[in-house]
This record gives sequence, C-alpha cells and structure tokens, in this order.
Amino acid sequence: MKKVLLPVLFALALVFTTEATAQKFSGLDKSPADIASFPSSYKESDKAARVIYSRPQLKGRAIADLAPNGKVWRTGANEAAEVTFYKDVNFGGEKVAAGTYSLFTIPGEGEWTVILNTNLNQWGAYTYDKGADVVRVTSTSSTDGESVEAFSIAFKEVDGGAHLVMGWGTTRVATPVMF
Repeated sequence: MKKVLLPVLFALALVFTTEATAQKFSGLDKSPADIASFPSSYKESDKAARVIYSRPQLKGRAIADLAPNGKVWRTGANEAAEVTFYKDVNFGGEKVAAGTYSLFTIPGEGEWTVILNTNLNQWGAYTYDKGADVVRVTSTSSTDGESVEAFSIAFKEVDGGAHLVMGWGTTRVATPVMF
C-alpha cells in the first residue's frame, strides 16, 4: 500500500502546487555582462586571466560622451570591470601579484591610462579611490576601420603572454600582459 500511496501523493502535490512557477524575472540588461579569458579557448580549462565586465552600446553616441577623456571610467557599464590573474603577471611593464582587481581606465588622445585597483564590487567610478591603485600603466590607443557597437574586451595571444585589448567604436587600446 505504501508503495502506491507515496507516488500518488507526490503527483497530487505537483498538480496542485503553483507557487514555484509564479516567480517574476526582470527583463534583459541593456548592457549585458560578458567574460574574456586567457587562454580564450573554452577547451583550455587552465586559465591565466579572466575579465568580467558589462558591455555598453554606442547607439549613435560618441565614446567621449560615455567615457570622457581625462576622467576615470569604470571600463564598461554598471559595476566596474574586474580582472583576475591566477598567477603573478607583468601588466604593462609593472609586476602585479595574482588576485582580483577592479579595472579602471582614463581615456585620452592617443593613449589611455589603465588602472588596477584593489577596491572590488564598485558601482561605476563614483567611489573610485586613487589610493587603492595597484598600478597605473599607459597604453597606446589606435583606430581600426571596423566599428564595434558594444564595448568589448578580448585577449590577443603574443609570445610569452597576451595583450588585453579593449575596443569600442573604432578605438582600440592594448595593454601587454606577460604570464
């Protein structure tokens, strides 16, 4: 009798339970989160670095309006981007210990300042604290013939490491990272 009664009671509970399916979910984020990693192949599980960031869209606006020259920018949208190095690295010519850092930038004409900061979980750059900077490196910016609508970060493999490449519109900024 027990063998028949328990499955019947379970089935009835499922039929008359609607609370679990009544959850409301928010709509899609206008600046969705993304992850760039090195090595970039999903087949390689032993990662050396990872960047988590949100991808704002240009939507006909100028980069200088969204990330003004000479001002600290969160490097993306929403929360400040975060980079994790799983081993010690040389970042733009500076030694950086393995760990997770907020990634800020200061856009400029022909070059950007790329900043690693120890304060994590920051919304935007509103509470940015220069005193928590680990390194500030200068990276050359260039232009490309192809325009990128959504801000993007990728690692481009080079001998001994990679370049952390940021692209938006026709602007490209590359910072060498040696592992």
